[in-house]
Amino acid sequence: MDVNQFKERYVKKFEEMYAFDYKEGSIREQFLTLGYLIKNMYAPEWRQTSDTYLENKSKQVFYFSMEFLPGTMLKSNLLNLGLLDTVSDGLKELGLNLDEVATGEMDPALGNGGLGRLAACFMDSIASNGLAGHGNGIRYQYGLFKQKFIDGNQIELPENWLRNGNVWEVRRENKAVTVRFGGHVTLDEDENGVKRPEYHNTMNILAVPYDTAQVGYDNGVVNNLRLWSAEIPYGEEYLYPTDEARDQVKQITEYLYPDDSNYEGRMLRLKQEYFFSSAGVQSIIRYYKKMDLDWSFFPDKIAMHINDTHPTLVIPELMRILMDEEGLSWEQAWEITKKTVSYTNHTILQEALERWPVDMIAQLLPRIYQIIVEINRRHIEKKIPLYGEDLTYRTAIIDHGQIQMANLAIIGSHSINGVAKLHTDILMNQTLHDFYLMYPNKFNNKTNGVTMRRWVQISNPGLTALLDDVIGTKWKKAPNELVVLKAFANDKDVLKRLDEVKLNNKKKFAKYVQEEMGITIDPTAIFDVQIKRLHAYKRQLLNVLHILDRYSFIKENPNTDIPKRVFIFGAKAAPSYHYAKQIIKLINEVANMINNDDSINDLIKVVFVENYGVSLAELIIPAADISEQISLAGKEASGTSNMKLMANGALTLATMDGATVEIHDYVGKDYIYIFGMTNDEVQTLNENRTYHSRHLYETNPRINKVLNMLVDGSIPNTEEIGQDIFDSLVKYNDEYYLLQDFDSYIEAHKRADTDFKDRMKWNKKALMNIANAGPFSADYTIHRYADEIWKMKPSEENILLQPEA
Repeated sequence: MDVNQFKERYVKKFEEMYAFDYKEGSIREQFLTLGYLIKNMYAPEWRQTSDTYLENKSKQVFYFSMEFLPGTMLKSNLLNLGLLDTVSDGLKELGLNLDEVATGEMDPALGNGGLGRLAACFMDSIASNGLAGHGNGIRYQYGLFKQKFIDGNQIELPENWLRNGNVWEVRRENKAVTVRFGGHVTLDEDENGVKRPEYHNTMNILAVPYDTAQVGYDNGVVNNLRLWSAEIPYGEEYLYPTDEARDQVKQITEYLYPDDSNYEGRMLRLKQEYFFSSAGVQSIIRYYKKMDLDWSFFPDKIAMHINDTHPTLVIPELMRILMDEEGLSWEQAWEITKKTVSYTNHTILQEALERWPVDMIAQLLPRIYQIIVEINRRHIEKKIPLYGEDLTYRTAIIDHGQIQMANLAIIGSHSINGVAKLHTDILMNQTLHDFYLMYPNKFNNKTNGVTMRRWVQISNPGLTALLDDVIGTKWKKAPNELVVLKAFANDKDVLKRLDEVKLNNKKKFAKYVQEEMGITIDPTAIFDVQIKRLHAYKRQLLNVLHILDRYSFIKENPNTDIPKRVFIFGAKAAPSYHYAKQIIKLINEVANMINNDDSINDLIKVVFVENYGVSLAELIIPAADISEQISLAGKEASGTSNMKLMANGALTLATMDGATVEIHDYVGKDYIYIFGMTNDEVQTLNENRTYHSRHLYETNPRINKVLNMLVDGSIPNTEEIGQDIFDSLVKYNDEYYLLQDFDSYIEAHKRADTDFKDRMKWNKKALMNIANAGPFSADYTIHRYADEIWKMKPSEENILLQPEA
């Protein structure tokens, strides 16, 4: 399609939809027209892809995730279809602007952070790699809450992303399935003497799928993301005569992560987990039966991957269907299940591993509970003779009245992977060590990746154009080709152009901050970025302590020669996470204090963007100079913001944690700012119990001064929260060792200050980060998943990337 053909089709489509001239349309109407036009264009390939998989009986992977955080899809679809420039030029000739039209699309916040964004990157890479793979999740009516700051406090508002519909989805009523909750189950003998489960007084929910195309990059492959919505079954409306009864159904897919601080909220969360797990498995079974193959071939044709433990009920649900509905024996069903299911662990913290009370699962899912009990019984019976009682009972699924979902996921799958080399080492040697002793061959590492299509090509067109001009375009299909950029590390013209690209991105973000927040920031300042979920272990508070230290220093030395610095935060705290919300309040009050202090000559500004999500990330990341990855070593599973920021030329300032360890190994110590304890040093401190934060407070004048600012009235409107935060660091011994790493953190920032003054030196460091970002492409990550876990290969004509050296 050339520009003129696009213009003609766009104008015709608009008039068909709205019956007036496109120039009179609103941004939303202009977007919808473009969305439906693009959807019509890839629809034949969507159908063809599906038909080809069935015709060839291709092995397919189904990726189960509680979260998918796709971001807006217009530009992504245009890029992958090869139409981005055509549509941009065509709209321009029609007097429209693609960037403005794109603002008509809602950003679906169907995830909380890295977990959901990883799932979305993987969907893109699976399709772009030409693999037969699909997503399976929940179509939440309200995504993660909309964050507002009122008097510096986080307030949560509903984010109704579906209020104007979703142009990309297709409702598939004919593919709906029934999911059962509650009631009770009896095992009754049939005429052949075989015990069959009989369900009594169940609550039946209709799971209706909404499908969204996952368009591969320049390869004609269009896979599927299936999100399930809960509805009242047809003909059973009479069973739900009141609003309260109908709400019980609606609530299942209403909110992402309902408040789990009470029993009702936890029960709702459990319903969600079973709802999409059961619906997905039923859908897959129905598909498999179309192939008319023996059940023994099931693992050769189907892979089910569970992203963290939320979809672990896939395991007993697959067992239930194979035994109860398809008549397989326990042994047959168990062998198929283990060979089919694989599990990604995202949690280092033992206390954060998901557990459910036995009574809750027995009440809500009686048949599933029976199957879990039997899986546990057989596991114990089989392993005690091999490993003894102590080790075996430590790996039991049911313990102290709790069902341990990670244990079920490990026992019921053939592969367990961590998401960074350090993370996997910690799983094997600490968190899941007992299981590693039992199943050493199940454990493997798959370091996370991000899709360069969204995070460079779409987010940073200036950098994309520079790369195309300097190293050619092969990097778009083989990201390791970015390494060619190293040849230009001392090319002053290239470094100058890189500097100009960064400055333009910073000006764009500064414009947003001025218009939306009323804060003026200098684009020539260091843009120091920390964007991630607000959690104590991620140590946003350490960042704040540095800001206060720097502010105090400038107040005492107003003529100091340090570069201007803009500290940029983006973070949401879970609604019930009181401490995290206190830190948000502190950051906002520190920002108010600093941003309104004329005496510091704009040497510091603090910007906390409201309602951080994918769209804001696309604005912030290309503008970043420093990437803050400052979690306590050994606590962050991987991190992916580190990869996105690195690929856009930000320099990482970090502890040796998560995938940052691998970034350090690729980029080299001269192009990254490392500080703080290593994981081994943290573990030694934990074991020795010799850490006394009060001693540091009392003996380190710099720490003493900064912490006193929390409680002496220096920061307005923080009397109560300042005391609570002070107590967490001094009275309660600083759980995440902020004070231990404080001096080292300050020194790392001083090195960055010095380097930033030398523009060519800084730009060389930025270039080296971009040049080494290729290995962190999700395309390579998916290549490894497919080859080593799912045992899948794309068809020859659909291979996106060159094999790794």
